[in-house]
Amino acid sequence: MKISNETKIGILAAFAITLLILGFNFLKGKSLFGKSHTLYAKYTDVQGLANSNPVMINGLQVGTVYSITPDKSMKQILVNMTLTKDVDIPKNSVAVINSDLLGQKSVIIHLGDATEFIAKKDTIATIPSTGIFNEVLSKVNPVFLEVKKAIGSIDSVLGNFNRILDPAAKNNIGATLDNLNKTTANLINASASLTILLNTQTGALAKTLDNLNSFTGNLATNNDKINSMVTNLDKTAGNLSKLDLDKTLTTLNSTIADLKTTIGKLNSNSGTAGLLLNDTKLYNNLTATANKLNLLIDDLRTNPKRYVNISVFGKKNKSNGLTVPLPDTVNAPYLKQN
Repeated sequence: MKISNETKIGILAAFAITLLILGFNFLKGKSLFGKSHTLYAKYTDVQGLANSNPVMINGLQVGTVYSITPDKSMKQILVNMTLTKDVDIPKNSVAVINSDLLGQKSVIIHLGDATEFIAKKDTIATIPSTGIFNEVLSKVNPVFLEVKKAIGSIDSVLGNFNRILDPAAKNNIGATLDNLNKTTANLINASASLTILLNTQTGALAKTLDNLNSFTGNLATNNDKINSMVTNLDKTAGNLSKLDLDKTLTTLNSTIADLKTTIGKLNSNSGTAGLLLNDTKLYNNLTATANKLNLLIDDLRTNPKRYVNISVFGKKNKSNGLTVPLPDTVNAPYLKQN
């Protein structure tokens, strides 16, 4: 089978593109055939770190920097590292950007002592780099390095002190001293008042102690009476405890229940007492009887001859009796009879 030139050219082009992609990834630090994983680190200053810079652990290169991506504010820069070695990195490890004497940048991971390890695609902690000068100085003479740190701290303290001594701070210090003077004067006045209070002759505290001594003396004088009162109270409490309160309360509850039953019967229409209190027929009958009695008395008073005839020659009064009571009994509770 004969392969055409176009096919050969296509195969060569595909092979070249594949080699180009693999070579580009290899230059960026990605492993072509082995396993690799990603680790992230965040810095505020990458100090010229670039892609493909090595990632070192204990002097051994375990990966390379794959990409560096800053945020829009440029306050956080994300460094993407590709680790080609299968290593366990404790969680309390830190990544520091280092620069050698030739200016070559690298990321050095200082291993911690934690028992848990950083997962793949996780972010490792970072600390700012101390710079090549500090590293050389720490190796040559550690004392000079400590002196340099002390000088930096002193310079920071002096800067803060200079900021304190600005005009506004001076005014605040003056106001503070003025308030301190006022506070001192108030303390002096308070001390004088306290001296007067503690005076053994005229002080209020001395008088209070005298009154307290007098009160305690009276208590000591009347100690027998107080003991007698306490004894009587104990006896009274003992007598109260001996009373059969449960039986008394049971009897009282029974009496209250009977009283409620009696009141309930009085409020109902059952029984003679309930009917007398609640049925209006008796009231109406009594009222009608009173009306008739009033009418009879009025008729007897106005027409006595109809009932008693004491005349020898006269004749008996045959007139009709009263049908309506007289108006002089105004307050009588008359009922209209239908």
